[in-house]
Amino acid sequence: MTDATTHTATPSATQDDPSDRAPILIFDTTLRDGEQSPGASMTLDEKVAIATLLDEMRVDVIEAGFPIASDGDFEAVSEIARQVETSVVCGLARAIAEDIDRAGEAVRHARRPRIHTFVSTSPIHLTHQMRKSEDEVEEIVRATVSRARNMCDDVEWSGMDATRTPLPFLARCVRAAIECGATTINLPDTVGYATPAEYRAMFEAIRAECPTDGIVYSTHCHDDLGLAVANSLAGVEGGARQIECTINGLGERAGNAALEEVVMAIRTRGDAMPYATGVDAAQLMRASKLVAVASGFAVQYNKAVVGKNAFAHESGIHQDGVLKYAETYEIMRPEDVGVRASSLVMGKHSGRHAFRQKLAELGLSVGDNALQDAFRRFKDLADRKKHVYDEDIEALIEDVGEQQPEHARVMSLTVIAGTGGPQKAILVMDVAGRHVTEEATGAGPVDAVFNAVKKIVPHEAKLSLYQVHAVTEGTDAQAEVSVRLEHDGRIESGRGADIDTLVASAKAYVSAVNKLQARRRLHAQAGAAVA
Repeated sequence: MTDATTHTATPSATQDDPSDRAPILIFDTTLRDGEQSPGASMTLDEKVAIATLLDEMRVDVIEAGFPIASDGDFEAVSEIARQVETSVVCGLARAIAEDIDRAGEAVRHARRPRIHTFVSTSPIHLTHQMRKSEDEVEEIVRATVSRARNMCDDVEWSGMDATRTPLPFLARCVRAAIECGATTINLPDTVGYATPAEYRAMFEAIRAECPTDGIVYSTHCHDDLGLAVANSLAGVEGGARQIECTINGLGERAGNAALEEVVMAIRTRGDAMPYATGVDAAQLMRASKLVAVASGFAVQYNKAVVGKNAFAHESGIHQDGVLKYAETYEIMRPEDVGVRASSLVMGKHSGRHAFRQKLAELGLSVGDNALQDAFRRFKDLADRKKHVYDEDIEALIEDVGEQQPEHARVMSLTVIAGTGGPQKAILVMDVAGRHVTEEATGAGPVDAVFNAVKKIVPHEAKLSLYQVHAVTEGTDAQAEVSVRLEHDGRIESGRGADIDTLVASAKAYVSAVNKLQARRRLHAQAGAAVA
């Protein structure tokens, strides 16, 4: 069956003149909701780097964190507030006075600060979690929004679990928030329960009952049923003009609406959606990779827009069509999202200046010390690998970025493997400046390597994820390994890249162990300070 409507617009051309399109604000919450994914904790430097890139991409609002959650979160929000030049910087706060004060303090240095406060509104939350009546919740809304408004001109209010809240009470809370000074009203699908038709209808109903002049209504959708992006776009059709989303769809449980999918859906289907965002889409791939490295969450190959296979074609019919005319099977141009063809211009004879230029072309930025380390690794790689692709260099830089101040690092590794067994690993590590050598056996070569690490750096963490993928094609491709460790409710991720898969595995495992050890030392210091 064929669609009765024929679309002939060139991919992405529908956004060439967005002046007659309704502007949609993009609110990124990667650093707050995204980081709430178990194991996705990021360092201060990683958060600042992501915020800086989001600012360069012209993302409208950056929710930098939850300042009351920890001193680390407060420091991150404060530092981002100081450094971001254009975007609104937002801090999240529960409907508690201390939370709001902490958020206000964290964002006060921002050029454009915002406090975002929320409270539950659904019967299931009021009955089983808050144990409050509707009247009590309305008073909480009024008190907390008023407090936030006294600290900051830009206040956003959210009704948590709005999609399971009766419309009359939801409208009552929205009116209260607006009367007390909120100028952005967020109606989230907190548990990913709504359908697109329901979500659109909710916005239409609330906007019909509540003030709209000078008020921005916002979507915030979770992906529990795989409908986060569809629901976000449906909310816009219902009158919302802000979409809350995350890079790579990172977020609690099944994640949030993916920023890259939202932006490209609006850009690509301008014929069906008369809207526009101000986001620089050509930076989407760069942002995706940066967040994947910082969070330790690899992007699935078939992920829309930024997945490795998003612009790959294997079917002969598809390949033939794309070669003849790209739009036969590509609705977006790869370059529109920052995807480049691999190049082979770098090799063992390339110098430091050429290497720095290549990093600039790839949109990668490193400090002088990191550049020196990266260049040394590049030369080592070029000696071992016939062709050095752009993807190899990106993985190499990611691996350098993964190397935070280290308690332990891999120096050398020898593995004996084969059908005869047992598999044995001989590992040399630098531990606090001291070289330590250990041997270990295991059920396989990777198990033997990890057992050797445990002998040198004893720990009781459980391995919950081990993932390997080839950065490029061919038998000499670099391997990129991701691991995730869990211990006492804490989750840390590590990544490593090397032409030798076992060395990459050791690097990734040690990186995760270092993070667990660092967090343990931090908690011990905090406990000693309290004592």
